[in-house]
Amino acid sequence: MVVVGNEILSGKVQDSNSYFAARELRKIGVALKRVAVVPDELKPIADEVAYCARTFDFALTSGGVGPTHDDITLEAVALAFGRRLVVHPELERMIREHFKERIETGMRMAEVPEGAVLNAAGNLRYPTVQLENVYILPGIPQIFESKLTALLGRFATDPYFIHAIYTSAGEGTIAEYLNRCLLSYPDLLLGSYPRIGDPEYRVKLTLESKDGSYLERAFRYLLELLPEEVVVKTE
Repeated sequence: MVVVGNEILSGKVQDSNSYFAARELRKIGVALKRVAVVPDELKPIADEVAYCARTFDFALTSGGVGPTHDDITLEAVALAFGRRLVVHPELERMIREHFKERIETGMRMAEVPEGAVLNAAGNLRYPTVQLENVYILPGIPQIFESKLTALLGRFATDPYFIHAIYTSAGEGTIAEYLNRCLLSYPDLLLGSYPRIGDPEYRVKLTLESKDGSYLERAFRYLLELLPEEVVVKTE
């Protein structure tokens, strides 16, 4: 995922789109492998998009889509693929209908990289532009969330199965048990997350796998390894 915006890098705006994307994609079995935040500059955006497009199954961009001077993401995506910008007739029709007296202001939103396609965006009027395996979304959280939600069905794959173990012991105490578990179950996705100042637990462990039976065996094995008195609860 490529997050575009000087406002993110300067701390003027807090990015919530990458968190939303990571959470919602995980629910449908998709692992978000990279989040990059880049400024409103043509080459940094293009370089990052090009890298993500060739490295991962698909990439999302967030931000830099609109009628203002700093909305250059579409141009940058075109540069990343060596394409030129062209006016999409369907977008032009929508812009003329929506902007009316301010057509020149909105017309740049009708320009897309050559070869781009449009995806229906749920209940939203404006579709999502896609070029190859890159999906270009706006940065406004409410619109980003609606657009991504409308697209999730095309990304869905085998889901993750997950268990959680909450412990009253710190990571230093339980580290040896985690290492032993991973030696026996090397394909297990095992996370350890300390919690400071919580009276209920000190560390939350998460165990994940796309193989449900594998997860259950690893979960039972780790519970056998951990001292019974440090396990607060399981999920």
